[in-house]
Order: sequence, then structure tokens, then C-alpha cells
Amino acid sequence: MNHDEVARKLLEGLPDALVISDRAGKITFWNAGAERVFGFTESEALGCSLDIITPERFRERHWSGYERTMRTGRTQYGAGDLLSVPAIRKDGRAISVQFSITPFRDDKGEISALAAVMRDVTLDFEERKQLRKALREATS
Repeated sequence: MNHDEVARKLLEGLPDALVISDRAGKITFWNAGAERVFGFTESEALGCSLDIITPERFRERHWSGYERTMRTGRTQYGAGDLLSVPAIRKDGRAISVQFSITPFRDDKGEISALAAVMRDVTLDFEERKQLRKALREATS
């Protein structure tokens, strides 16, 4: 199996969302995992702003960090670091996702796009929240 075939099969079969956005935050790649996690089809998501999956109350903070990353070429969430954030689905339901990002650099070394691999961890997040609450109540 050659590298191109491995890459194609990985992109097609990856159960997690893989979303790639350009410098302006427009979605340029949306896999089947992203459709499953967020509910938008590829044709609905391509060309849209990341706002379609970013809750309104977090957009200012999101865009501030995104623009800083594009301007400086550095991100605090590289090298496999996981970030947990709220997100929204097409149906408006709030979910929790964990993700890591990989920057794509152009010939000048500047970031031209960001790839994010995202996993829906809503159930785990809710279970941990309930366990913390039960622990607080048990120790009060």
C-alpha cells in the first residue's frame, strides 16, 4: 500500500472530524467524521466560516486566538496538545469536543491553513461533571 492510498483511506475512514480551514477561517476540507460529529454535509460546510461550529458566546475569543496564530505563526496547541471546547451542531445542540491542530505552512514558512482533528466527548464531559457534583455533595 503506497502513501497516497494510506492517506486516502485514512481520510475516508477516520471516525473523528477532520476540518481544515484557510487563513481567513473558511472551511476547505470536511470529512465524513465531521459530518457525523457536527451534522453538516461536506457541501454545506465547505466555504463556510468556522462560526458554523463555534458557539456565538465563544466566537470573539476563538477569532482572537485564530488571528494571533495566523499573524505570529505560532500556536499554543501544537505538538499533539489536546484542547477541550464547546461546539455546536447543525441542529443547534451544544456538544463538547477535544481537538488537536496541525498547521500547514507555505513556501515562506507562514501558516496557510490549520487542520483540526476533533472528537465528540460530550458524554464523557457530562459524566465527569456529574461525578464531581456527587463527590462535592458526599464530602459536604
